[in-house]
Amino acid sequence: MQGTDRLLGVAEVAEILGVAVSTVYQWAYERRVRTVKLGRSLRFRQSDIEAFIKSCERPALRASRNNDCE
Repeated sequence: MQGTDRLLGVAEVAEILGVAVSTVYQWAYERRVRTVKLGRSLRFRQSDIEAFIKSCERPALRASRNNDCE
């Protein structure tokens, strides 16, 4: 395990992702996110959650004619 790769709890992951705790449990059950099982507790590597977020990114369909960022 890398020095900065913390193990996160279910509530912490739910907060990071902006979803309910029950959703995190469901995604873990469906194996949509990687988990670490410690006894009866689920933990999540921070790097796995970051990778999960990256895998959910979708590019914009097309560039706008007026740049909304300026």
